[in-house]
Amino acid sequence: MSDQFELDTLALRAGVHRSQFNENSEAIFLTSSFVFDNAAQAAARFSGAEAGYVYSRFSNPTVTAFQERLAALEGAEACVATASGMAAILAAVMGLLKGGDHIIASRSIFGASVQLFTNILPKFGLETTFVSATEVSEWQAAVRPNTRLLFLETPSNPLTEISDIPALSRVAKQAGAWLAVDNCFCTPILQRPLELGADIIIHSATKYPDGQGRVLGGAVLGPRELIMEGVFSFLRTAGPSLSPFNAWVILKGLETLRIRMEAHCRGALELARWLETLPQVARVYYPWLPSHPQHELARRQQKQGGGIVSFDVKGGRDAAWRMVDATRMISITANLGDVKSTITHPATTTHGRISAEARAAAGIGEGLLRVAMGLESIEDVKRDLARGLT
Repeated sequence: MSDQFELDTLALRAGVHRSQFNENSEAIFLTSSFVFDNAAQAAARFSGAEAGYVYSRFSNPTVTAFQERLAALEGAEACVATASGMAAILAAVMGLLKGGDHIIASRSIFGASVQLFTNILPKFGLETTFVSATEVSEWQAAVRPNTRLLFLETPSNPLTEISDIPALSRVAKQAGAWLAVDNCFCTPILQRPLELGADIIIHSATKYPDGQGRVLGGAVLGPRELIMEGVFSFLRTAGPSLSPFNAWVILKGLETLRIRMEAHCRGALELARWLETLPQVARVYYPWLPSHPQHELARRQQKQGGGIVSFDVKGGRDAAWRMVDATRMISITANLGDVKSTITHPATTTHGRISAEARAAAGIGEGLLRVAMGLESIEDVKRDLARGLT
């Protein structure tokens, strides 16, 4: 279907397999198991000799619909859905790597991802080297004979640093490794990493794909053989599965993804431009601003700047917290991608569990705030933020 239709249509029509009732809105299949016609069919389904549903830990029609729709939007051959974005990263690593393998990761990634690579994966014999998100030479220098995975977020969380996907794809291929790109901030509406040379895409469907802060979900996408033989095999046994209900909710979110992303981007750009005019703000991080260090690269890789604006408030933590506490409308929460605007202090929330040294290396200071622009009036968002700047 992806060869026939545009993204707007795929977001509504891809992955639709109507039941015998011929429903127009996708059904939710809230069942743990599926009944077989006879013992022979049960054996064939379990062995894989016959296609069909077996058990919702690894096969469910509603989850399949979500997987097919997101794969169509990303231009991927295959997608495996998971219980959360972090479960997606874990499934990709555990499904594709083995003890003794080496990972190169950007320093500028989500705090929980840092924890995973630093504290959990070493227990299974996996070592990670952290490098600059933007300096390709550091990635090249970090390559070892046992390097199997390069992992990054672009734009990064929370500083919206832009990594050069085509350049890092060349580094990965020369090393015989896979390049995995977390596409959380952009979604396939703004950026399609596979077309830029990535091998694997990671999604937190909790964010923009749902879009209303309702459920958790994640996904790993890429070539069929890589995803199904590696990631799916891990999910089938280990079980970090997406629930059918959550899959259905996210399916409904995908239907409005493009129009929401355009609105998020429009509001975020206006907010970023306004923040740059304020004397209390030391610096604004937003890829569509000419002041952004990777502005030209962002213009080449992305269709728009995204919905996330981060900025440094003069006065450190005290000033940043005062601004957060003065808000009356914006939600004080670490989630993002919601229709409701959110604000968080990364140094004490999303990146609060990593060391101060790691935060400093990633450029996350005490005065940094991150706003995920929702769909409210931009003037109301400005007024709410301005309360803490007077």
